[in-house]
Amino acid sequence: MGILSSELPMKSMVPLCRQLATAYDAGIPLVQTFDLLQREMKDPRVRAVMGRIRDRIKSGATLAEAARAESKYLPNYVVEVLAAGEVGGKLDVMFRDLAAYFEDRLAMRRQIIASLAYPAFVLCTAWFMGTFAIRMIRQVIASVFETRGGAFSFVDYIYGYLWFQGKAMAIVAIIVAIAIILARMGVLKWIWAAVATHVWPFAPVTKRFGLARFFRSMSLLIGAGLPIHRCIERSAAVVNNPYIERDLLKAIPGVMQGRTLTESFAGSRYLLPTAYEMLHVGEETGSLELQLRKVSQFFLEEASHAVAMALKVLSAAAIIVVGCVVGYVVISFYGSYLGAITNAF
Repeated sequence: MGILSSELPMKSMVPLCRQLATAYDAGIPLVQTFDLLQREMKDPRVRAVMGRIRDRIKSGATLAEAARAESKYLPNYVVEVLAAGEVGGKLDVMFRDLAAYFEDRLAMRRQIIASLAYPAFVLCTAWFMGTFAIRMIRQVIASVFETRGGAFSFVDYIYGYLWFQGKAMAIVAIIVAIAIILARMGVLKWIWAAVATHVWPFAPVTKRFGLARFFRSMSLLIGAGLPIHRCIERSAAVVNNPYIERDLLKAIPGVMQGRTLTESFAGSRYLLPTAYEMLHVGEETGSLELQLRKVSQFFLEEASHAVAMALKVLSAAAIIVVGCVVGYVVISFYGSYLGAITNAF
């Protein structure tokens, strides 16, 4: 479970889904599979969830019912995909797809973290060294040119600097605590979604990843035999963005009235022309499930390019911020120095 969410962490979902796929392919019954996972998974929270799912299945619940009862801890995407696989008799496909999905997400997350590590280090270094230099310059010049400043004491300065950084860290801690509270209340989701959906360079990444999940889920649910409007409703829930979800749900009335998917999604703010063309081809040729998979892969590739671009932008922004800090230190030094000389004479 993460700090901002009660869901099981990504690093636990990857081995969990892979072991589910492997056990099911080996022909192990579901009850024994979850019993095996309950005993072998290292994370005690995962073991607890697997144990409760096993007990519910033993009591006569379906896999979908048992998974939905743990929706507080399992990602919505997992719950919907498992339910679709059980209805359509394609649990083997669903387990393998979930394993591949979370492995791809974990690899992407690691790539993002690795790419942001250097800019984050540079920004932190610029903050601590910049504030250290600026405060020291001002105090040294004051002690040299102003008699009321007294002699400069490095020890006293270090204590003062640590007190300043302590107050800064306390402010950061308060902001983080507020963010955690808002996340637990469900408010932060809307705030962050507004930024991620409408502010560049986050918007292209958010939209494309969300649509990739949506169309991938759509292809699985259609393959499981669910009605189109139910597929749209359940797939929109896995986007993890309330604004995109609300936009996609607008297609349901059109589908209920007998319109095609292409016509129903015509008013969407987020679909690209290529997606419309692939949807149209799928409906015309009767290969909708295949085309939806292609649409999902298309958006996933677009998201990867958007991530690469966003990382370059963030790295450049970090360099600009560091340059501004260095420039401010230099300007502050000469400004304080010349000001002190002017006052002295």
